Amino acid sequence: MPEKTTFPLASYEQLGGTTPRLSATAKLVALIGTAVSMLLLTLLICSFTLPKATPKPTLYLIGDSTVKNGKGKGDGGLWGWGNYIGAYFDTTRIHVENDALGGTSSRTFQTQGHWEKVLTKIKPGDFVIMQFGHNDNGPLADTARARGTIKGVGEESQDVYNPITKKQEVVHSYGWYMRKFISEAKGKGATTVVCSPIPRNGWTAGKVNRASTDYGQWAGEAAKQGGAFFIDLNKIIADKYDKEGEEKVKATYFNTTDHTHTIEAGARMNATAVVEGLRELKKCPLTKYLAKK
Repeated sequence: MPEKTTFPLASYEQLGGTTPRLSATAKLVALIGTAVSMLLLTLLICSFTLPKATPKPTLYLIGDSTVKNGKGKGDGGLWGWGNYIGAYFDTTRIHVENDALGGTSSRTFQTQGHWEKVLTKIKPGDFVIMQFGHNDNGPLADTARARGTIKGVGEESQDVYNPITKKQEVVHSYGWYMRKFISEAKGKGATTVVCSPIPRNGWTAGKVNRASTDYGQWAGEAAKQGGAFFIDLNKIIADKYDKEGEEKVKATYFNTTDHTHTIEAGARMNATAVVEGLRELKKCPLTKYLAKK
């Protein structure tokens, strides 16, 4: 039987005490493979990343002190309806921001820069509810307020010297300023709703005095001209007042010294009237954000 021939393996020491090294090409291939693997892993993780949530729309309220009295903290026991309307909306789906300011008219809310601060925040899908008129029926250029507007909804204007700003100013009609609110808000992609001003605590022969021949009427006309939704808030509340009667209304919704601003009970009732008017609007997208009854 022939002898087997064996070939002894080289020992570690015989190889010089070193391990075999990868060639430069092999290293490059390994590096590229690692990079490709990391890229694929990154793409896989990104494919499962949730998309950013669409920001909630905002409902902006603008108006005078009957919408927000003072700083909105019940100054003098008086409140505006804007303080309470948020409770009627699903605030998990919409944000309500009350930017009304006491003492302003449709003119001075714009000329004093308050509207610009709101306008810059408006984004497509937002909403604006506006109510002005209580302070528009005043002098155009007196030294106390200079906040009046020309009566009506026409295009007439008057050049006056404003003693408050100490500048010349072109004053327009109530309707002109309201249409400007509407146009600029819609230009930013917002839906606009105009409210006629709430009735004052003034009565004639047992019936509350209405604004159906002046600012209530003009608010509706401006809304129609500008393509806004309209809530005849003056009528809705006046109907409720007449039903409850002068004595109860004065005792329940007002204090004994103020015939314009409501106490908390009156502000809450007025907020429900705004919501009632909203629910009656046809095809107004704001209604879908109202809380379920």
